[in-house]
Amino acid sequence: MKRFEEKVVIVTGAGSGLGQAATLQLAEEGAKLVLVDLNEAGLKETEEKV
Repeated sequence: MKRFEEKVVIVTGAGSGLGQAATLQLAEEGAKLVLVDLNEAGLKETEEKV
């Protein structure tokens, strides 16, 4: 079982930097994600990586 399976995580600043890194790690750990960022292009990039 993955650590964040069955969990919902909200990540602010998910479009770049630490927010993006956290998002990718949480996705690997099985989290359901809600991603938020003012930078729409960066957010789209993060979404594609997930």
